[in-house]
Amino acid sequence: MIRLSFGEKVFQTATVIFLCTLSVIALIPLISVLSVSFSSKLPVEMNLVTLWPRGFTLDSWKYIVGRPDLWRSFFITLTSTAIGTALCLLITALTAYPLAKKEFKPGTIIMIAAVITMVFKAPLIPYFLTVKSIGLYNNPLVLVIPHVLTAYNLIIMRTFFLQFPKELEEAAVVEGAGYFRTLFSLVLPLSKAVLATLGLFYAVVIWNQFQHPLLFLQNPDWFPLQIKIRQFITSNNELPLVGNAALLNYNERTLRAVTIVFAVIPILAVYPYLQKYFVKGAMLGSVKG
Repeated sequence: MIRLSFGEKVFQTATVIFLCTLSVIALIPLISVLSVSFSSKLPVEMNLVTLWPRGFTLDSWKYIVGRPDLWRSFFITLTSTAIGTALCLLITALTAYPLAKKEFKPGTIIMIAAVITMVFKAPLIPYFLTVKSIGLYNNPLVLVIPHVLTAYNLIIMRTFFLQFPKELEEAAVVEGAGYFRTLFSLVLPLSKAVLATLGLFYAVVIWNQFQHPLLFLQNPDWFPLQIKIRQFITSNNELPLVGNAALLNYNERTLRAVTIVFAVIPILAVYPYLQKYFVKGAMLGSVKG
């Protein structure tokens, strides 16, 4: 058992207190929104709801769950996230694997170019014209294609591949495997940690994307969940559509709270399953620069 010095114990205690404080600060707004979503409209209008529901009711949830337009946006977001994450991991792996090989001579130049893209971002107008010129304007593929490869994730996966045991790859080559078979049959099955980590990174970005659909999508049928939530929050015409607002047990604030929770739950549900790979994958990919 490792005995800690007094200074190390103080540091550990301070770190735990600091992280717990940050966690509480991060959780309070989410708990408050969740409480509002389960509260009736009168306590919400009187600002009585803080961290616990007042006048518990599921009426707001029933109304939101019964909206087909939200479910359509939810399906678009879920589909683009699933397909986009799988495509992103495939493109990132196919790009990072040759860059991790010393015999691939252009690798250094490509990595320098990748780092430059992390420092200098394209201005909005040229970026908009470029995306439009390749046919992604008012095209649902714009939810996936612009995210297929990011320099930061490329560096993490390349660094992970650099640490992969050469002996295993050499044994595969001796057995007659080429680069593609080595990558898909040997390297990727043993790279679950970095794949899960980067998969979570890509999934969160695609799930939460707001700028791309706002700029490039005009057809309301293709709006992802985030744009639909924005419409819902900024619109003041929701309650009159469902009848006499005075007789309802919910108001716009409770409905907005339900909509926000509705959008957050899926990505929060995925995180615990990937958490065991998350820290390991990120740390393995950061040992070498």
